[in-house]
Amino acid sequence: MTEPAPGSAEPVLRVADLHVRFGGRRGVAHVVRGISYDVHAGETLAIVGESGSGKSVSTLSLLGLVPQPPAQVSGEVRFGGRNLLDSSEREWRRVRGNDLAMIFQDPMTSLNPVLTVGRQLTEGPELHLGLSEADARARAVDFLGRVGIPSPERRMDAYPHQLSGGMRQRVMIAIGLACDPQVLIADEPTTALDVTIQAQIVELISHLQDELGTAVIWITHDLGVVAGVADRVLVMYAGQFVEEATVDDLYADPRHPYTHGLLGSLPVLGVDRPDQLVAIAGLPPDPTDLPSGCAFHPRCPYQLDERCADEIPPLRDIGQGHATRTFYEVPDAAEETAS
Repeated sequence: MTEPAPGSAEPVLRVADLHVRFGGRRGVAHVVRGISYDVHAGETLAIVGESGSGKSVSTLSLLGLVPQPPAQVSGEVRFGGRNLLDSSEREWRRVRGNDLAMIFQDPMTSLNPVLTVGRQLTEGPELHLGLSEADARARAVDFLGRVGIPSPERRMDAYPHQLSGGMRQRVMIAIGLACDPQVLIADEPTTALDVTIQAQIVELISHLQDELGTAVIWITHDLGVVAGVADRVLVMYAGQFVEEATVDDLYADPRHPYTHGLLGSLPVLGVDRPDQLVAIAGLPPDPTDLPSGCAFHPRCPYQLDERCADEIPPLRDIGQGHATRTFYEVPDAAEETAS
């Protein structure tokens, strides 16, 4: 983990050496392997990687939403001067939706189908903010309007199945923000939405973040979205962070072969480059049977020697808040052209 810039404020959330393991018939699946990072107030931190890299499980652990057992969660999630992982279920309920909130991937399965939108919006303010039923309803109507839902008073009495996918996602955002959380976790909030609605959701969260000063952890596999929303990016592979950088540095100078491959697979608008798109060979590893050494080495086009298969490279700082976990540094575009 890179250190915050000199003079920067204390982080609102600090994750240290987080591990998540699941026991099963096939053995222990080590899906999150010692990740550490900080999130500061008003910052957008993006965590990116392929499906199965551990992104969602790691953030569900921050809210105590990974059941133990079958999971084993260890490490520290420090918020408000204490380790949340030591919390009782009663203490977790005070934190969830109040200090830390989450927008889940699929609003159709995350929203309760037998409760109205209004009831699901008013529950948090009544519980956490101590508002009366009338005041909680007024606050809910206000948030529905702020997230761009037309006729918010009428929508309060609607059920989730009566709304479109984009409107359900807006309801999820309103629920997440209803108690003014200090940290909002957005777990692929634009998945399965068309590109127009995606752009609206991204703009909406950014606008509300600026207005409320909320820190946002944005989970996605879509590097195109990341470019428009993030301040910093953490690239995750096989349960570990393999690269950390500001969003500008990551796109301009990716230093890990996996990051290089992810960015190389993106089409560039207006540029015809069918022969230049990069496909990363192979599949992510089975978490019950992780490869020795660098987890990416079986798929890596830049293997150096047996060290890649024998040693796990440390996450090393290469300057200006940029860190990478590799023995090999991908050359920049100018060097590749010259060679």
